[in-house]
Amino acid sequence: MNNTISSLERQNQIHQYILHSQRISITDVCENFSVSEATARRDLETLAKEGKIQRVHGGAIALTQAPPESPILQRQDEQADEKIRIGQAAAGLIHAGETIFLGSGTTVLEIARALRGRNSLTVITNSLPVVNVLAGDEAITVICLGGMLRESELSFIGHITEQAMAEVRADKVFIGTRAISLEYGLTHEFMPETMTDRAILKSGKEIIVAADHTKFGRTATILLAPLESIHTLITDQAASREFTDELQSRGIRVIFS
Repeated sequence: MNNTISSLERQNQIHQYILHSQRISITDVCENFSVSEATARRDLETLAKEGKIQRVHGGAIALTQAPPESPILQRQDEQADEKIRIGQAAAGLIHAGETIFLGSGTTVLEIARALRGRNSLTVITNSLPVVNVLAGDEAITVICLGGMLRESELSFIGHITEQAMAEVRADKVFIGTRAISLEYGLTHEFMPETMTDRAILKSGKEIIVAADHTKFGRTATILLAPLESIHTLITDQAASREFTDELQSRGIRVIFS
C-alpha cells in the first residue's frame, strides 16, 4: 500500500481491515501498510484510545457494541450448554463453610443450580431466580437482599439493595457481565443496576466473573469496573485465546469450562 497517505487515512484503513478480519497483528500492519513496527504500534494505540479497537499482545482485535439485552426469561436458551459448564466450573471453586454472593443473570443462575445439594454454604443474592433455585435446600442458608425489583432481570436493585450490601461480606462474589473489553473493562447498559453491581463488587474478597465468549470484545454504555478489579474469569472453550492471554498477562486467572 502507498505509504504517503496521511496517518489519519492509514488508521482508518487499518480500522476497516480489523472490522473485516476481526484481528490484525503488528506484522500485518507493517506488511500491508508499509510502515515501521513503531508506527504500526502507534497507529493501533491511537485507534484503541479512540475506542475503535482493542489492543492485544502482538496486535489488535475488533471492538463491537453490545446489542440491547433481552429479558432474562428470553435469554435462558442462549449459549445454554456453555452456561451450564461455566456454572459447574464456578461451583468447583466454592468450598463448604464459605459465604458467597451470586449476582443476577442467566450464567450466574447456572452456578446456583450447580450448588444444589452442597453442604454448609451461605449464599447472598439479589436475584429472585437464584432464591427460587436454592429455596428448600436445607444445607444452604440464603440471604436475599430486598429493594426495587427490576422486572426484566428479576433482580433487586437500587438504594435499599445497596444499603443492605453494606451489611454483608462474602468470601467470593460471582457476577455476570453484559460486555467485557480489554480497553474499557466491564460495562453495562442500565445505570441503576450498574450502581448496585458496584456495591456488590465491594462486598467480596475475591471477584469472579462468569461470562461466555459472546461477551468478549464488546462494550456497553456505562462503566461497571476496570479489569483490574477482577481476580478470576470463568468462560467457555470458544473464547478468544488472544483475549484470554491478554487477561492472564494482566494477572487475571482464566478458567475454561
